[in-house]
Amino acid sequence: MSEHITMSWEKTTEERFNKMLSKMPIFHRHMTEVGATQKAEQNAKTRGSRTVEEEDLMRAMFSEVPMQFYSLMIKLLDDVGFDYKKYNLPR
Repeated sequence: MSEHITMSWEKTTEERFNKMLSKMPIFHRHMTEVGATQKAEQNAKTRGSRTVEEEDLMRAMFSEVPMQFYSLMIKLLDDVGFDYKKYNLPR
């Protein structure tokens, strides 16, 4: 993963995130990686955890990705196996 990560991540969450990033259009990839990584790590810290879990990343994706990219995000989340629906995130 990127040099932006400063915390440990659950292995499956990190693998799926990397896979998702690899499927993104190149011009969205870096922005998503940086923004989602920082927000996911902030979410984990807020929970008092040193490890980023799937829910931290899902909450980051749904709060940081602009509305016009939601359909692409949902497709990519589904493609790589993230179960975002269980977190009751806004759609």
